[in-house]
Amino acid sequence: MINFDQLGLAEPLLRAVSAEGYHTATPIQQQAIPPVMTGRDIMGCAQTGTGKTAAFALPTLHRLSTSISKAIASKPAPEPRQKNNGRRRDSFPRADRRPIRSLILAPTRELAAQIGESFKTYGKFTGLRYTVVYGGVGQGPQVKALQNGVDVLVATPGRLLDLMDQGHINLRNVEILILDEADQMLDMGFIVPLRKIVSSVPKNRQTLMFSATMPPEIRKLASEWLTDPTHIQVAPVATPAELVEHSVYHVDQQHKSQLLVHYLQNTACTRTIVFARTKHGADKIVKHLDRSGIRAAAIHGNKSQSVRQRTLEAFKSNRPPVLVATDIAARGIDVQGISHVINYELPEVAEIYVHRIGRTGRAGATGIATSFCGRHERDQLRQIERLMRKTLAVQQDHPEFKRLPNTEGEHADHPEPKANGRRGNWGPPRGKKPKSRRPAPGVAYAPKTAQSGGAKQARRRNRRRHSAAV
Repeated sequence: MINFDQLGLAEPLLRAVSAEGYHTATPIQQQAIPPVMTGRDIMGCAQTGTGKTAAFALPTLHRLSTSISKAIASKPAPEPRQKNNGRRRDSFPRADRRPIRSLILAPTRELAAQIGESFKTYGKFTGLRYTVVYGGVGQGPQVKALQNGVDVLVATPGRLLDLMDQGHINLRNVEILILDEADQMLDMGFIVPLRKIVSSVPKNRQTLMFSATMPPEIRKLASEWLTDPTHIQVAPVATPAELVEHSVYHVDQQHKSQLLVHYLQNTACTRTIVFARTKHGADKIVKHLDRSGIRAAAIHGNKSQSVRQRTLEAFKSNRPPVLVATDIAARGIDVQGISHVINYELPEVAEIYVHRIGRTGRAGATGIATSFCGRHERDQLRQIERLMRKTLAVQQDHPEFKRLPNTEGEHADHPEPKANGRRGNWGPPRGKKPKSRRPAPGVAYAPKTAQSGGAKQARRRNRRRHSAAV
């Protein structure tokens, strides 16, 4: 066991860490902090909940707080000049006097906000400035913070490029570049923005790359962007948390909602996350739980940032709702005390299962991961079991499912045909045409023939015959 005061960190950082109640470094912190402090590039592979954020935040803050920016050191001392109100000010703009020295990229808003809070907490005694920029909110406050000058910038790739194009961000003085959850950024299609951002950063820099999985694409980028990196791997690639209990229910797709209600009503949970594959599916689950009397809230990309923040705050409260989330939105959810993770739908990629269950069983705590497996998801289940090298325990305590209308067919969401043969607002039954109008009884219409002398003469004869019949 190694304590933080044995790693050579600056006194302000040790004071901040001690104030948060941390004394012993985790394995990834023990391996990452010393080489980062010496300026080495890092390629780290670690699952969530291992203290990865502090592993790069603490040594980054140490390097920035114990050195002066090269851009500032190379410039001559600014000549003071008078403002309009008679006070003096430096000739350099504020953003130039405090350039961005460290850039941290994260795939989601929640993860970016979490990293920003970590830097703010650990660096509160250093005098450094930090800000976070991400989409989904107005850019006004973010631009104002950038104009005042920041040392550490945490950003999502999309909003960062927007502000760079507008001229609000200059990366020419970045000394430390950090890419967190690099595999997720590739999955979200950020490869082109990442290349553009990295090309805007000086080549003479320190680069840290952290990823929970190590696909070939990540290894290729590491070979391009890192120079003689130190490889750190505290656990095998995509290893699930050992303290998590895994189980699976085999259930038809149409009965999953009833099983979820039964499970939540009969299980003692503190905080529960339910994972859905799509945004629409997450909203649908929330509506069903609300109708069943279970408080629930959804978090996904279609929600505004203010709504997502309120949902997370409610989830962290003493009376948390059931949180229904998509895989992308769940990245960055760092909440203590999550007891249960429910995979309402199994992920397409087995490694994502590891990310999901990483929300529970954190920091030495135990957790429970339960999956609902439909017939069409058997292949995904086999891939997960192959990755984990174990068979998930099958649960048999199914409730008595109510009979539901067919949800598999083409018209599953439409009402069933009524007794009169109609289908609600669908119009007349299929295959039947409206009845055609027939002539009045006793009236015979003579067919039009070539010998009739034309249509006009035929109509006259028909009128005469009609009058005689009456």
